[in-house]
Amino acid sequence: MSKLLDLMRKLGSDAALAAEYGEDPEAVLRRAGVSDEERRAMLESDYAAVGKLTGLAEGQYATNHTIKAYDK
Repeated sequence: MSKLLDLMRKLGSDAALAAEYGEDPEAVLRRAGVSDEERRAMLESDYAAVGKLTGLAEGQYATNHTIKAYDK
């Protein structure tokens, strides 16, 4: 699995990481170890490039979802 795809999955399941990405996406992308090309695609919201880089077809991924956890 690519580092970018792994990061995208984590962003979809980890509310704290998603919040950190919202505040400083550059830092999260660098820490994840994605390539410069992958980082640029994410920062520029270039979904066609993200799809090519991850091997996902359009509609198989979403990067602008907010995930919140609520304690009872």
